[in-house]
Amino acid sequence: MLEVKPIDKPDERRDFPRGHLEAVHMTDLDFAVATFEPGWRWTESVASIAGTDTCQMHHNCYMVQGRMHIRMDDGGESEVGPGDVFVCSPGHDAWVVGDEQVVVYDFQGQTAREYAKQK
Repeated sequence: MLEVKPIDKPDERRDFPRGHLEAVHMTDLDFAVATFEPGWRWTESVASIAGTDTCQMHHNCYMVQGRMHIRMDDGGESEVGPGDVFVCSPGHDAWVVGDEQVVVYDFQGQTAREYAKQK
């Protein structure tokens, strides 16, 4: 099997307060470009949409632009910035650090089709 899709023509766009997600859906992969504006925080912008207290998605990401802080439910935390690759398991909050827009590439299995969708 071979699938090819351009990211500049996403299959779906999801808007939420202070951000949006553009997703390309493929057989075993969802690739998303997430854009978060200064002031974005998961618990304030997406929690009410997701219906959970913290993000319950697994993320495999590459940070393109900006800085973001991630705090895990177990207390672990880190800040990520341009050029960082990170994996984040379910159970976390995240927020934009500073005044620069955050752009992150997220490589997911099909479970990401539920990110920021009304429950």
